[in-house]
This record gives sequence, C-alpha cells and structure tokens, in this order.
Amino acid sequence: MDISLIGRKAFVCGSTQGIGKAAAIELANLGASIVLLARNEDSLKQVKDELNAAQNQRHDFIVADFSAPDELKNRIAEYLGENPSPVHILINNTGGPPAGKIIDADAQEFINAFQNHLLCNQILVQALVEKMKSERYGRIINVISTSVKQPIPGLGVSNTIRGAVASWAKTLAGELGEFGITVNNVLPGFTKTQRLEAIIANKANKSGDSIERIAAEMQSETPARRFAEASEIANAVAFLASPAASYINGVNLPVDGGRTACL
Repeated sequence: MDISLIGRKAFVCGSTQGIGKAAAIELANLGASIVLLARNEDSLKQVKDELNAAQNQRHDFIVADFSAPDELKNRIAEYLGENPSPVHILINNTGGPPAGKIIDADAQEFINAFQNHLLCNQILVQALVEKMKSERYGRIINVISTSVKQPIPGLGVSNTIRGAVASWAKTLAGELGEFGITVNNVLPGFTKTQRLEAIIANKANKSGDSIERIAAEMQSETPARRFAEASEIANAVAFLASPAASYINGVNLPVDGGRTACL
C-alpha cells in the first residue's frame, strides 16, 4: 500500500496545537513538506522546528487569522507568489465556535463561524486547486465533527456550521473528482485537545458537577471508554492524504471510537 508523501506539499491549518499539529507531524513523517497556518507566529516557529525534516523536505509557515478572511486571502496570495510550487494537500482545520444552546445564539455568532470555517476553506481551495488539477493529485481534507451525522447537545452554532462545511465538501467532491482531486471530511469524536477541555469545563460550570465527573460521563458514551489522542485522528487524515486513498471521495469518516449511533 502506497502511503508515501515524498515530493508532496501540504497546507495544514490550525497546526500549532491539537489535531492540526498532530496532522502536520504525521504528514511530515510520511515525507511531505509542510506549510503551517495559524495566527501565533511564535507557536508556528516552534512546531516547524518539531517536524521531521529529511533532505527533500522544506517546511514553512504562514501567519494568518481565520477571523479575517480578506487577510487570509492576501497572505496566501503573497506566499504562493513567492513559492509557486504546487500544493497537493490541504487540511482545513479550525477551532470550533463557543459552546451554547442554539436558541441562545446571537446572529453574529453564526456569521463569525461561517467566516472562520466555510469562507476560509473556500478561499484556500480556490487558491490551490488549479495546480492540484495540473498535477492530477489533490487531497482536500476537512477536520469537522461527528455532529454532521448526529448533532451534539450544547453546540448549537458548531452543529450548524459543521453541517454547512460537510455539504460544501460533498458538492466540491463531485466537481473535482475527475481531476484526480478528492474531498473528504474527518469527523473526530471526543479528542484530548484544548477544545475538549473547554467544553468539559463549560459543562461542569453550568451543571455544578466536577470536571472529572463530566469527563467520565463523556467517556462512558464511547464504546472505547476513553478519549482519542490527537495522533489517532491524524492517522486517518494522513491516510486520506495518501495515494492509497485515491478512490475515496466525498465521505464523512467518523474517528470516534464508535460513539456515533447512526450508520
């Protein structure tokens, strides 16, 4: 099975922590050159230094804030103008909106989430897709949520926006498949990240229960009876980015220890 990414170049968003960082590390381990995208330059430099760097690999980073789509568009254009080599892999990964019931959400929360997720995904795809077409190799992988199959209580805005991203991706998969480009979604379950810590803390604060009790209850919902490691999500991302996944297109892949109840 061919999972080598030697000679490939990957953009990895939200790559200074959690699943994004784990994905960047795994793709680099498979031989890809990595371009990290996030808003904190010091953190980007630190992660860049952690990446495997063989002789044929060249890692870089772009400082960009996904809450400012126009700024992102300019930064990407500037980078590609200076670095015209094709990008073969795009990992769209952005931190989720704050937790809360959908009935309580302000309209601006939906607008902000739509910009941070769907609009920025669109900007990145449009910037990279033509060279993916010319290379006859493209992997667009969106790290979203199991909420696209089964909404998660208390994550109203996130459930809404993640669903929009899933539909966007499925549509894109149909348009780009003939060019050797696949578009897939990875749906993490409860994963040990700062995002999960914030969700648990929010639930504990609202319920009056301890953080330990809330975490234990969440783990009990998963047949694996534990939270995922970020590296376990990254393994799925890396496989979908590889040549071995060339005929997998337009799917929502849960990586959730069996928690999602639907097929």
